Amino acid sequence: MTDSSSTPSPTIAERLAEFTATQDGAAIPAQVRERARYLILDAVGIAYASTHYEFAQRALSAVRDLSAGLGQVPVIGLPARLQLRDAMLMNGILIHGLDYDDTHSAGVIHATSACLPAALGAGAQAGRSGADLLTAYIIGMEAGTRLGAVAKGGFHQVGFHPTGLIGAFATTLVCGRLYDLSAPQLAMAQGITLSTASGSMEFLNDGAWTKRMHPGWAAAAGLTSVTLARHGFVGPRATYEGRFGLFQSHLGRYAEGMDLALATAGLGTQWELMNVAVKPIPACHFTHACADAAAHLRAQHGLTAQQIRSVRALVPQEVVKTVCEPVATKKRPQNSYDAQFSIPYIVATALLRGSFGLEHLEDAALADPQVLDLAQRVEYEVDPNSPFPKYYSGEVIVTTTDGRELRERQEVNRGSADRPLGAADIEKKFMENARLVVSPQRAAQLRDLVLGMEALDARQLAEGLAARG
Repeated sequence: MTDSSSTPSPTIAERLAEFTATQDGAAIPAQVRERARYLILDAVGIAYASTHYEFAQRALSAVRDLSAGLGQVPVIGLPARLQLRDAMLMNGILIHGLDYDDTHSAGVIHATSACLPAALGAGAQAGRSGADLLTAYIIGMEAGTRLGAVAKGGFHQVGFHPTGLIGAFATTLVCGRLYDLSAPQLAMAQGITLSTASGSMEFLNDGAWTKRMHPGWAAAAGLTSVTLARHGFVGPRATYEGRFGLFQSHLGRYAEGMDLALATAGLGTQWELMNVAVKPIPACHFTHACADAAAHLRAQHGLTAQQIRSVRALVPQEVVKTVCEPVATKKRPQNSYDAQFSIPYIVATALLRGSFGLEHLEDAALADPQVLDLAQRVEYEVDPNSPFPKYYSGEVIVTTTDGRELRERQEVNRGSADRPLGAADIEKKFMENARLVVSPQRAAQLRDLVLGMEALDARQLAEGLAARG
């Protein structure tokens, strides 16, 4: 007679594996599937816009070398065919390259930029339907956002980027679902991913391009782990909660504040995808509230540079390392990526120009003497009343040369779950991004293709998103 008390409790990896293997796509609420299609639409528009920039062309040159001309997998918005892992890497770079892609606030993760390249590539390669692709994408989003939330913002504090790190586990489940792995194989694949997941925040010190590659690399890592698991390769069991599991090994002293229960809480009944925030501003989400606050002060008071003596920006303690330090490069960004993670530059731009958009990442804008001069007068302070990570709040306080103090607070950042961008807003953003590089007619075709993806197969979708000609 077997003693049931000796049976070990399921690990987090095993519970996520069971969810991935058994979730009925038809049981996912219609509103969740619809929102998922709009998140994908947003990502595709950003990918198309990214093809306009140097980083995309340099990345494509590199991954073409890796594929050695042997690949047949199309790339979003580009006339290129690559091997599967390389196409995933490239698509992730395009979606995340402008830092304009969606964010799950509690997980502090850009989950779509990893899950969509994985779903698109694996779905097409495995001959799955568009509906299957969408289901796998949703499953990855549900797992990735929860795993990110466990850390409660701790990964950033020790220099790990959750999108690359956690994204690899999410994409493992995406690919595993599309390749029909069993629950035991899916659990094993997550254990393998523990040795491939990565993502350093060191780019913050000099505006390096490495963050752009994190989600695509996560997708490639997920595919690798799934393929090894399919062939019987053995990975560790306690992937997340083990002595040297993900959280203990990557959070350091912040592991004390983690909540492992969040990794699987409400799976299949509460849909975290609905809490994913679509970005209205092409910059780190941590800067958005201050950007909007500064733009509001500009609209309300018509301030000029000469009227501003000093500026204080109140931000959550948890975001200081990302968007406020090192102070010297934040006040004088070295390149566009530096600028997207700079409270001084973004606040100064919004105060003087009334908004912050892609045009403010061009070389001429980065060299604007008025903006750079004002950025020197922008200081940050830790917001004692921050609701982080539920909201990425921000407050801007302007002291004028005639002694007035003007202040504006954005408690709930625009685009968040409690202040979301709706379908019409996302379509507008998509069209603006896509039309940077294609005609209005082609942009409309792409929109209809994505929103109608469940009537297609995954290969048709992947081919349809590629550049023509």
